[in-house]
Amino acid sequence: MDTTMKETRTPEASRKTLTRLVLAGIFAAITYVVFTFLSIPVPLPSGKVSVHLGNAFVALGALLLGGVYGGIGGAIGLTIGDLLDPVYIVEAPATFIIKLALGLIVGLVAHKIGHINTETNQKKVLGWTIAAVIAGMVFNTIADPGIRYFYKLLILGKPAAEVTFAINFVVTLVNSVISTFVTVILYQALRKPLRSIGLYD
Repeated sequence: MDTTMKETRTPEASRKTLTRLVLAGIFAAITYVVFTFLSIPVPLPSGKVSVHLGNAFVALGALLLGGVYGGIGGAIGLTIGDLLDPVYIVEAPATFIIKLALGLIVGLVAHKIGHINTETNQKKVLGWTIAAVIAGMVFNTIADPGIRYFYKLLILGKPAAEVTFAINFVVTLVNSVISTFVTVILYQALRKPLRSIGLYD
């Protein structure tokens, strides 16, 4: 009996896994394009930072696909963007870790605590969506400039990190605030269509 149940569930589970993998790849591509081609660079003494919506798509992926798939997809997209830019290439490992953590936090709050996939009360869904995105963006606002500062200062030996920290923090804060609004709006718009094709249980 247990074997039969496993056999009947396997195709459905495989389909959902494949769907999430494909969508994670799509989110990686979108995140890369948004970061690379739709960002506003801010020059710094030792490089640059950018105002962009890449973080919004990391969080959106986590809301739609879960923290693991969404976080990995978004993190890969932004990391590729760093690897292909001579200015950002040295920060690519830090980017992957920070953005994966961003996705995992959003996914944890949205799915493990708020259960937005199965919640039917739209006000609760909206509330948990906002809470999840804010949690992720607060982490990002603190961790992104902080980790990059120590990464440059200790690992890469760039004293200029002290000069760029304040600017990096302000730009990251602006990114996070804008990304919070964009993510919530996009999720509310996409939740029903994606649920209709069986992405959610």
